[in-house]
Amino acid sequence: MSGAILPGPGRQPVLLVTGLSGAGKLSILRALEDLGYEAIDNPPLGMIEDLVSSSPAGTERRIAVGVDARSRGFDAGVVLSTLARLRQHPAVWPQLIYAWADETVLLRRYTETRRRHPLSPHGRVADGIAAEQALTAGLREAADLVIDTSDLPTPALRQLIERRYGPEAQFDTHSGLAVALVSFAFPAGLPRESDMVFDARFLRNPHYVDALRPRTGKDPAVGAYVEADPDYRAFFDGLTGLLGLVLPRFVQEGKKYATIAVGCTGGRHRSVHIVERLASHLTQTGWRVTPTHRELLREEALLAQPQAPDGTVPATTPRPSVPAQEA
Repeated sequence: MSGAILPGPGRQPVLLVTGLSGAGKLSILRALEDLGYEAIDNPPLGMIEDLVSSSPAGTERRIAVGVDARSRGFDAGVVLSTLARLRQHPAVWPQLIYAWADETVLLRRYTETRRRHPLSPHGRVADGIAAEQALTAGLREAADLVIDTSDLPTPALRQLIERRYGPEAQFDTHSGLAVALVSFAFPAGLPRESDMVFDARFLRNPHYVDALRPRTGKDPAVGAYVEADPDYRAFFDGLTGLLGLVLPRFVQEGKKYATIAVGCTGGRHRSVHIVERLASHLTQTGWRVTPTHRELLREEALLAQPQAPDGTVPATTPRPSVPAQEA
């Protein structure tokens, strides 16, 4: 796999977008289309290489192709063979993107949209999800980027795609390893995709300072309060030292993505500040980093929900942290 986010001069980006139905593939394709990619959803598999070969030499045509179980003649082995041939093409920069979500979340999304699963049109949605997971397991393993949309609102998904494939994306110096940093609240559960989890609850809590409670870890005053803890510096230096050891080993193992989660009690202050500081540190040392603040995103989604006349969110409003992603 290429070590850069973007191809070198003259290489044509060809992004294959696949994954589980209901996990957000159409949202990803639309985000890429807004970035200037020519998006084609579910063409016959045999056409993918024809789309690439039909591009006039010297053009800057960028292609994003949706591939899933609905594709005519779908076979994960055929997709992987096609990807392997594209990677041998000196003028092409292929990437495989896999969209995934937890089964409980997928079931909720199908309930919200009242759609049938393409692999179980007359049966249970759960059976269709299980069949598709088995059918696409090889694609997930080979993917350059796996996106878990379980707790990812659509705006955050679009931002992630833009950071990795948009015009402002930068070349990577660490063999393509994408590092996701996630802040979270322990009472709300661990991020399912985490490779490493760190607990910041022992640091003093800005929640108990009236002036800081309504702010977040992105606020300089909150950050200063957290860093004034006598054990903060040793903790942060330990984190950066450990990641400085582990991330290069991830690259040696061939890992393409790593998720580092930092939690605290509410997911608004300590963990947010530490993730922001880690993102700055890792970016400065050449890693490609995507910071996400799970609980802050949930708050934003809640505020965006329609409100009743008395200003409350109706009880029937779906859980705001789980958007009804398209298939």
